[in-house]
Amino acid sequence: MPLVKTFSVGDGDTYYIQHGSDNFTVIDCNLEDDRKLQIVDEIIEKSADKEISRFISTHPDDDHYRGIDYLDARKTIVNFYCVANKTTKDPETDSFKHYKKLRDGDKQFTIYRGCSRKWMNESDDVRGSSGINILWPNTDNKYYKEALNQAAAGGSPNNISIVATYSIEEGPIFSWFGDLETEFMENIYDDIALVESQIVFAPHHGRKSGRLPQSWLDKLKPKIIVLGEAPSAHLEYYSNFNTIKQNSAGDVVFETEGKKVHVFCSEPSYSVDFLSNENQKDTHGYYIGTLNFSKK
Repeated sequence: MPLVKTFSVGDGDTYYIQHGSDNFTVIDCNLEDDRKLQIVDEIIEKSADKEISRFISTHPDDDHYRGIDYLDARKTIVNFYCVANKTTKDPETDSFKHYKKLRDGDKQFTIYRGCSRKWMNESDDVRGSSGINILWPNTDNKYYKEALNQAAAGGSPNNISIVATYSIEEGPIFSWFGDLETEFMENIYDDIALVESQIVFAPHHGRKSGRLPQSWLDKLKPKIIVLGEAPSAHLEYYSNFNTIKQNSAGDVVFETEGKKVHVFCSEPSYSVDFLSNENQKDTHGYYIGTLNFSKK
């Protein structure tokens, strides 16, 4: 069954998608010394039977590509997806130098709103689509152009983040937003076609500075919002929504089965009250419950 995993990596992001098709996707990485061996070992193991693998960079910020040189050394990144950008850093870390090598190399595929590629979102007679679609950026948008210029001048790259979805036929939709900031999201609302998503990974690790505007939430209609590991004082808790807090839950796995999503975490004491108990085995960590939904 397809599954999505988000690792507990502190104030940063590391995800992978184990697709139901012959695809495997890593989204961002923040590989600190204490976990990088274990995380990359797992990525290698879980992708071993997949013919197509890709790395998607939501945006070039340190806590989203840290350790990418280590990952590439152990599991060669053969397909590197990122937005076209000329982001600069001073000083440059080894990981940023490696990001630039991938960004500017022949393994790079530029992503933007509505882009298509085998086998990201196109199928053929050989294998199926991965179910990944890019909803943002619109490279003609004036706010996006301003954000690109800011990143090129050494400023924050947060607002050159992508919006991406992973959808499963007759199943859930997952949405990612990188580190988009609230004001930027408000500015581009009329220029982005959001889709209803059962599981949403909150922008900017769940920070208040990346709070999803109400107008976006009205379109997304999330069943679960996953809050990253920003410091508790900086978190937006989305009080009117069901949330999973990685500060307490640790690693979180979403295993899909039709219109059900079984949820597991790495912390044995973590629990929520909005999931049903279907007595799943602790296959991917500690089972905390199942989301049942009907997708329109």
